[in-house]
Amino acid sequence: MATGQDTITTGTAVPFRNRVDAGERLAHALTYLRGQDVVVLGLPCGGVPVAAEVARVLSAPLDVIVVRKVGVPWQPELAIGALGEGGVSVLNPGVVRATGVNPQELSTARAHTRVEVQRRVQVLRGDRPRVRLAGRTALLVDDGVATGATARAACRVARAQGADHIVLATPVAAADALDSLAAVADQVVCLHRATRLGSVGQFYVDFRPTPDHEVSRLLTEAAATPRPAAGQHPARPGPPADQDVTVHAGTASLAGRLTVPPSASGIVVFAHGSGSSRHSPRNRHVAEVLHRAGYGTLLFDLLTAEEELRRANVFDIGLLTGRLTGTVAWVRAQPATRDLPVGLFGASTGAAAALCAAAVPGTAIRAVVSRGGRPDLAGPRLAQVHAPTLLIVGGLDRQVLNLNRVAATRLRCAHRLAVVPEASHLFEEAGTLDRAARLAAGWFTDHLTATPADPLPAGSRGGEVR
Repeated sequence: MATGQDTITTGTAVPFRNRVDAGERLAHALTYLRGQDVVVLGLPCGGVPVAAEVARVLSAPLDVIVVRKVGVPWQPELAIGALGEGGVSVLNPGVVRATGVNPQELSTARAHTRVEVQRRVQVLRGDRPRVRLAGRTALLVDDGVATGATARAACRVARAQGADHIVLATPVAAADALDSLAAVADQVVCLHRATRLGSVGQFYVDFRPTPDHEVSRLLTEAAATPRPAAGQHPARPGPPADQDVTVHAGTASLAGRLTVPPSASGIVVFAHGSGSSRHSPRNRHVAEVLHRAGYGTLLFDLLTAEEELRRANVFDIGLLTGRLTGTVAWVRAQPATRDLPVGLFGASTGAAAALCAAAVPGTAIRAVVSRGGRPDLAGPRLAQVHAPTLLIVGGLDRQVLNLNRVAATRLRCAHRLAVVPEASHLFEEAGTLDRAARLAAGWFTDHLTATPADPLPAGSRGGEVR
């Protein structure tokens, strides 16, 4: 059952060069779905090239859901509804009333569309069986959404085929269409919410029609690429090496917990804030998600037991930054982690320390993630941060959200601000901490293992995600 509780939009730059460019940018907003049991479904024909890029980035199977709009007889481009595979039908009563289409005209238009749906299933998919959706996440992708009728029908087709979770993703959509899609999809992801959308094509430089043979080619190529079957996932590495450690940062000796999975591709150092320690249940939860993604973690106490007794120390960003840079140096000296790229995950005042540490010359921090952080406390150091930075804030945490928005304008590095709807400062609401953890894992996947000379993924240079 769709909840409509999670709608994500960004302020991405438009127009898109073409559908491939749109797909690359859209895939970046969907990286949190990597490793999940996802099937990417393009809406023919224009949505399939976009979907193909998303499927490639997510290493997910690609298929189509054939849905055809039912057009006004004298204005075929204007949809009064849509029909999909399996006889699923959606009607737009407002357009019916506005255009004056009578019942007989509507019945005739539907009959013609039904025949066309059956024909196109055969043309596009051919003899290949459709990819099974039962119990899986259906990620529906179109090149743009105007009225939403076609997308709504596609969501219902996926639901009828047994999809357990439905995500509707599109580069651009009309604002009112997004509101209606929230009723049929569990999550809606849109890069550009258009208050006025005359046509989808106005948001593309190249919007030439996608021919049937191109759709068939993309599906054939995707089918020839080995993918996990339904219910199967790539083999995971063995259990991570997990040990209590004593971190020597300058003159301080700090208690920590170092976890390094086999063949780890990076190490993330956690900077707790506001008195939290290595035992923070929220950061331990995030750390477990990062372990599954193949990253090592170090959770440690920024302050000694005596220092924690003085409340002012948790806001002493200079002290916290020094401890964090010393800890990074310690990590680089350990046999298990010395060859791994280092990222930082900061919470509350620890986020300010993480950003200040990333601005220190020579620390070579590859990526930073802040959860419910206070980046404003980093002050002028914000402009000196070079590591790609993700700021995650709860939508209900309004004061901190405003502080993060201002701080984001001062960052000169690649960055994004991700707002998790219905989440408060501590991300205690159901599912919100998982969402934040997946966003962090996706950011580190995109940036932690990249070399400084690598091009940044599309969409990482700025903007806000909701």
